Amino acid sequence: QVQLVESGGGLVQAGDSLRLSCAASGRTFSSYTIAWFRQAPGKEREFVAATRWSGSSTYYADSVKGRFTISRDNAKNTVYLQMNSLKPEDTAVYYCAAGLSGSGYHRAYPYWGQGTQVTVSS
Repeated sequence: QVQLVESGGGLVQAGDSLRLSCAASGRTFSSYTIAWFRQAPGKEREFVAATRWSGSSTYYADSVKGRFTISRDNAKNTVYLQMNSLKPEDTAVYYCAAGLSGSGYHRAYPYWGQGTQVTVSS
């Protein structure tokens, strides 16, 4: 009974920044992992970043490490994805997901948001 809602996507130029938000409601646990995935047209859904709801652990895909930062605000029940130095290849629908397993595979996450479109023009 966990609900996730993404926001913050849009159309930007290469090199610009965006901050995505994932607002959670319902039942949450301190042991949950919150992750961001993305899916571009014609491609498989891929892992982007993840963080624990409690604690300091963060994980990033090699393709975004150094450019993207995942963070959370427990008081607001919100997880953020700060996206800097955006590239055209970052264009995709971005999804947030929640689960008890710290996995990079999308099937390990039972709770998903609706997705938000990020488009980066060259």
